[in-house]
Amino acid sequence: MRSTTPSRSESAQHELDRESAYGTFPLLKEERTWSGWDFTWVNTALAIATWAFLVGGSTALMVGFQQGVAAMIIGNAIGLGFMVLASVVASQRYGSEQYTLLRGAFGVVGVGILVFTVILVTEMGWSSLLAIMAGRAASQVASTVTGVELDQYGPTVVIGALLAIGLSWFILSRGPVTIGKFNKWIAPGLAVITLIMFVFLVMNTSWGTLMDAPPLAPFDDETLNFMVAVEFNVGVGVSWYPVMGSLARMTVSRKAAVWPAYGGLLLATLIAQVVGMGAALTLGDSDPTLWMVPFGGPILGVAVLVFIAFANITSMSSIIYSTILAIRQSSGRLLARIPWKVLTASFFVLPAILSFFPQFMYEQFMVFVSVSGAFLTAVCGVAVADYFLLRRQRMDLRELHLAQHGQLYAYPGGINWAGILGLLAGATFYLWLYNPISLETQPLFSVITASFPAAVVAGVVYLLATALIHRGRVHRPEPRTRTSAAADPSISKENQA
Repeated sequence: MRSTTPSRSESAQHELDRESAYGTFPLLKEERTWSGWDFTWVNTALAIATWAFLVGGSTALMVGFQQGVAAMIIGNAIGLGFMVLASVVASQRYGSEQYTLLRGAFGVVGVGILVFTVILVTEMGWSSLLAIMAGRAASQVASTVTGVELDQYGPTVVIGALLAIGLSWFILSRGPVTIGKFNKWIAPGLAVITLIMFVFLVMNTSWGTLMDAPPLAPFDDETLNFMVAVEFNVGVGVSWYPVMGSLARMTVSRKAAVWPAYGGLLLATLIAQVVGMGAALTLGDSDPTLWMVPFGGPILGVAVLVFIAFANITSMSSIIYSTILAIRQSSGRLLARIPWKVLTASFFVLPAILSFFPQFMYEQFMVFVSVSGAFLTAVCGVAVADYFLLRRQRMDLRELHLAQHGQLYAYPGGINWAGILGLLAGATFYLWLYNPISLETQPLFSVITASFPAAVVAGVVYLLATALIHRGRVHRPEPRTRTSAAADPSISKENQA
């Protein structure tokens, strides 16, 4: 009688498959399942969540509609540009999330420090905001159904946020393929709904009112207002860095990764941000959970809010997936044996706590984006300098995974101080040019803003520190011949060219 017990080889393959999806092993060519359209839908669903409307509303604080659209286009285009170069290109080529690839620039311990500080705080903050926004949508639905007016920051919002966190964990526990399947259906719906919102907005106000509406809380200096708006949107573009590499590794080719990452995020983000900015300028609030039901009616309005709430939940799942991968690979053996479901559940503890303070999270949104952007910008600067200039797009995956046990990317104490110096220099230069907490700026900020110069400073300091500390001793694997590249299943034909 044939045994139903899986063989050792089958069990081993199952473990390898799980490690590729839930761990840090690079994906082989046949394991990459997302086409360009799949990745476009994932990015669209990420971009058109209610936080994008809040970004538009925050932009409206500084500038009117026409200048706001210009600031959002310029800012997102710049931020997404060096974010894609810093994360998507290398991750797609090597099938590995960006944190393993950062070991050359920061060292294995250095990456751990980065992940457990900058990345963890940033992604927990975004997850909390998405949960609270889903809770606000749920609260508005409950208010419409019951006919009882509920506080927009009250207990119903907290309960809705906690439910959103629970559903997000359920989706996340099913793995990246499930996330992709949900987003494939949600993204087109979100795009249509956002356009419907814009139509409702113009119909219930007027195009002239929208174009003439003044900014809500500007500075006296118009140039400074525009530059702050641009800088804020650069920070929004850069904020995709922690998640994009882990998602891009699922794509089948570089073309399927780079253009959907840049174009998909740019277009989808701008659509939602324009709606949020228009609502803030004409209605005084960018959050569609407050004006969708009055404009769309109880049936359509409630249906839209339910859809938006679920979109926030899938966005949370995508964000946290890549963050958990980063935490897992940065912890060494400490978290390797913890089951995926338990590990993901532990991530939601702090966002669940922050969900009890919805008003605080909303009021500090602009500060949160700008401060986190200061450090993420510097990380991107170091990553671009390391991958494109120092290593010339050639990495040794085996040595990267050996880390301190290998030869090429092992540093004293596990820290590459050149990368740390670059990070600190870039973030310090950003906060000197523009302090988002006190809103103090240097005169130079009105000319060059802060993010892109900070990324350049971080990259230059990293290269100079590498030359001084390591005396130019940087290993670059030899370019692959066509024969050796063809024998490597992790390299696609497009990447061989």
